[in-house]
Amino acid sequence: MSEKMKIVLAYSGGLDTSVICRWLQETYDAEVVTFTADIGQGEEVEPARAKAQAMGVKEIYIEDLTEDFVANYVFPMFRANTVYEGEYLLGTSIARPLITRRLVEIAQETGAQAVAHGATGKGNDQVRFELGAYALDPDIKVIAPWRDWDLTSREALMAFCEQHQIPVDYQRGQKSPYSMDANLLHISYEGGGLEDPAQPADEAMWRWTVAPEHAPDEAATIELGFVAGDPVSLNGVPMSPGALLLALNQVGGAHGIGRSDIVENRFVGMKSRGCYETPGGTILLKAHRAMESVTLDREVGHLKDELMPRYAKIIYNGYWWSPERAVLQALIDESQKVVNGTVTLRLFKGAVSVVGRDSSTDSLYDADVVTFEDDQGAYNQEDAGGFIKLNALRLRLGAKRGRKYL
Repeated sequence: MSEKMKIVLAYSGGLDTSVICRWLQETYDAEVVTFTADIGQGEEVEPARAKAQAMGVKEIYIEDLTEDFVANYVFPMFRANTVYEGEYLLGTSIARPLITRRLVEIAQETGAQAVAHGATGKGNDQVRFELGAYALDPDIKVIAPWRDWDLTSREALMAFCEQHQIPVDYQRGQKSPYSMDANLLHISYEGGGLEDPAQPADEAMWRWTVAPEHAPDEAATIELGFVAGDPVSLNGVPMSPGALLLALNQVGGAHGIGRSDIVENRFVGMKSRGCYETPGGTILLKAHRAMESVTLDREVGHLKDELMPRYAKIIYNGYWWSPERAVLQALIDESQKVVNGTVTLRLFKGAVSVVGRDSSTDSLYDADVVTFEDDQGAYNQEDAGGFIKLNALRLRLGAKRGRKYL
């Protein structure tokens, strides 16, 4: 008699993944292993254990991966100043590689033949989970129930729960109209009234940030310390990656920082409107660029800026576990060895302003060279004439031949 199939499920304990758990057990006559990750979403994950046990799950993994998430995924991404399509700080995208890695590792640890996720067939997450799984284990089987079953509505899911006696927390009264995803970097909102991009988001939707107009009338000043491109201290106090990002979320949210309302291009082809709160990430991006402004060589900085959109697309489209991301990351990390020092920022009613930056060991800023006062011979202004003429040579030759670009 053949051994029973085993499947590792990315399990939140909510309605969708609880239905998926039972559906996998029945459809594949399989033993399901559940994996629940705490990546700073701000909700208790331990209740998922009781729900999984109630459905007969014997192997239950519940893990706090917050520090791993920030140190090894969020911070490496921010070393590149990564922004997708000019606005999105990739809060959901960057969480998927870590979850996928643990799914595959648990499958290997437990002898499972397959992994399963609760992403729908319309979104980006299905791509991110599955590309990552195949990159980490080319022989793994990936099951995506939303692409296979006929449970196409919330009512159908609830009927399935009642039929199969699945314990889920569900109130038949008012519920949030939004599809939300949260981790320590951000919280996202999609669906509901947001599906009309012409309509403003409901103020009651936002959970992490106050409205900028309701933020304190007095600004807050903070100082971030950097070592090799990563923040390591806040106001002179050393902090772990997770603790530091949490603190930035709290102070940023209190000052109305980090809200965005975006229409983005999904990898699967459609445009989607989403709203995001990323208070700590918004502060970190501003501070990191300020730190680089005094420590990075000009051409290295410009090269990073040219590569950043490609790097952002790699992460957004689910290619974190790809050779091109690894090669780009090596280049980015090499550039960050000199990004050391402190940045002082002012937080006020939704805005983040840089008010100071200092690097006693690695700054390329030379006050003797840049001063408008007597530079004591540090810079020969006559050299600029030859520099300009050499750079104008092609323009002058073109103009002599009547090539004018007006």
